[in-house]
Amino acid sequence: MISELKRIIDQISRDKGIDRQLLIEAIEEAVMSAAKKKFGQRREIEARYNDELGEVELFQFRTVVEDDDVADEQTEISLADAKALDPEVQLGDELGSKMESAAELGRIAAQSAKQVIIQKMKDAESNVIYEMYKDRKGEIVNGIVQRFERGSMIVNLGRTDAIVPAKEQMPRKSYRQGDRIRAYLLDVRQASRDPQLVLSRTCDDFLTKLFALEVPEISEGIVKVMGVAREPGSRAKIAVSSIESDVDPVGACVGMKGSRVQNVVQELQGEKIDIVPWSPDPARFVSNALSPAQVSMVVVDDESKTLLVVVPDDQLSLAIGRQGQNVRLASQLLGWRIDVKSETRYAKLLEDGFQSLLEVQGLDERLAEVFYDNGISSLVALAEATVDDLIAIRSMDPEKAAQLIAEAKAIVAEGGAASAPLAEDPGSDAAEPPRETPAAGDDKGSE
Repeated sequence: MISELKRIIDQISRDKGIDRQLLIEAIEEAVMSAAKKKFGQRREIEARYNDELGEVELFQFRTVVEDDDVADEQTEISLADAKALDPEVQLGDELGSKMESAAELGRIAAQSAKQVIIQKMKDAESNVIYEMYKDRKGEIVNGIVQRFERGSMIVNLGRTDAIVPAKEQMPRKSYRQGDRIRAYLLDVRQASRDPQLVLSRTCDDFLTKLFALEVPEISEGIVKVMGVAREPGSRAKIAVSSIESDVDPVGACVGMKGSRVQNVVQELQGEKIDIVPWSPDPARFVSNALSPAQVSMVVVDDESKTLLVVVPDDQLSLAIGRQGQNVRLASQLLGWRIDVKSETRYAKLLEDGFQSLLEVQGLDERLAEVFYDNGISSLVALAEATVDDLIAIRSMDPEKAAQLIAEAKAIVAEGGAASAPLAEDPGSDAAEPPRETPAAGDDKGSE
């Protein structure tokens, strides 16, 4: 191994991109560690790489003592033996003498040296990879699927391997060894036993970057991505705006005959993508975000960041989407809570009798609607009902039914007109009431 050491150092330095001096220091440390294991830990040993000879030389340092005073041959040398090595040596000097060649170390010592060298090489290569990729975090990288480990996918990027954890993989999409793959560089670890590079195909930024690659207006900064909401592999919404009035942000992202958005959809294995025009007005924005459903009216509660969206009865299921997906993604995109109601149900909510039912503690809107539709259309009607009446309308615990009736009777007894809202103190800091906004397409709509 040692006779070819110089060639090996040069080859590793060239192929792995590791600094030559780092390799030399690693080898010197490894050989010194092996030597101490063989010759004893008390010896003061130093390993030096001789570049001309291409080998590591070992030197032992011992204190020069009187001929009869040598107590430990590992740390001391007699004056007579020292004079034979260096005629000018004096008592008390530290004399260094060359030991047997590192090549003559035993098999165990050589194996130990090999392990230290390998670890040092790994550490050095880890630093090289980190420096190479630390500024590329947030980019899309290309690789080839190498293997699978406990659900994670190992991807070869050419110089090194990266990992795609199970949670960062697209659902219902299986890859095979040798498949080409594009992914978002999510994280770059400086020191780790696992692959240093973590990739993702499910994060929101992956969708943003894919559009930036397909849409020149985004990369040039004319069109901006204002928000993304994804359920990877199923559906996504992306909100876009333009800084130039003559550039349609949605049209730019769709491309001629849908070519740009289709390229992104193809990369995401058929994930449906809704491109939404962004607006600073939450009412207009939510109307756009719930597309293709039509919106009749939006009630905005700025304080609680809640939007009550009213849609035509035949548009309710379209606005909510399958298993609530459409409204859920719209809510994620806006960062507001969205409550979608049909026009019929909203009209019912505005009726005084229905509102009076909601004054009863423990009676939520859904249960109040069931009562209302079955003849108990006001607080007074609830107070006059029997436990059997409520159980017949909606199966419930008799104790809860009795409690609801008792609450209603108490409210009626207290004020009679408790269903009417109390006047606010003009001097109080009352919260601003929710504002009603017509749908974005209405002539009375806000900007």
